[in-house]
Amino acid sequence: MQILTCPGQLRCLEETLWRSLPATLPVLGTVMTVARGNPATYEVLVDSWPNFGVVLTRLCPKVIKDPGDFYTNQVTVYYRDEGAWRALLGDTEVVAWDRAFQVHGLQEGVHEAMKEAAGAKGVRVQTYRYQALLCPQVPRPRAQLPPGLRMSSVSLSHVPLLNATWSFGGNARSRRYLEGLVRGLPSACLLGPRGRPVAWSLLDPLGCLTHGFTLPAWRGQGLTGLVLATLGRGLHARGFPIYCGVLPHNTPSLRGLGAVGFQTQPGTFYSLVVTPQ
Repeated sequence: MQILTCPGQLRCLEETLWRSLPATLPVLGTVMTVARGNPATYEVLVDSWPNFGVVLTRLCPKVIKDPGDFYTNQVTVYYRDEGAWRALLGDTEVVAWDRAFQVHGLQEGVHEAMKEAAGAKGVRVQTYRYQALLCPQVPRPRAQLPPGLRMSSVSLSHVPLLNATWSFGGNARSRRYLEGLVRGLPSACLLGPRGRPVAWSLLDPLGCLTHGFTLPAWRGQGLTGLVLATLGRGLHARGFPIYCGVLPHNTPSLRGLGAVGFQTQPGTFYSLVVTPQ
């Protein structure tokens, strides 16, 4: 595998990935994040260049401190040759099966090959299926900013609240992960009269809008659209796709995102959590 570090190579890869949306969304978002300062310390690998069969992004191995931390240790995959992707899974220099990690992709072969490889190695895989949504332009909020609220970015002092309200969080590893996002990547939140967040969203290393939440007492007022418009303007100005993944049964979120301009995308946005036995 070859690690791409040259700005020209990354720019060429971006152009190629743009032409294959939506299947490339998580890989494209990560490549763009790497090429624009690499705040999360990721790296981009291809099996060959420039005619690659598979491209993979991952957290740089040198910064992995906790082998059980699948929150931070994330991988994205896009393949043009499924055989190249399957061969890659046997390369322990690229995929470290002795550590916990997540794999994200929008191709059926990402899920199928991971399940087969993990089964052969006796490694547990949990599969989460999301609906991918893409907003062609900056999200259009339906509401005006209510009196007494103000827009801000998420601060480290807000992380305990975010961690407590996150259905996949509530532990020390998830808290460290959220702290890393807040420190290094864009975020937006609406602060209430007492300076406490009432609605928020973050950006992850995949360039994906994530951790969107509105406190129950503040729902139904269109606050999510205001937060997403703030983040979306920054993403649009930097040339990023504006996208997210939502659990398919989360009808209120799907309806709210559609109302501000997000469009559902074909296929399944897979997130596979791998944990060694």
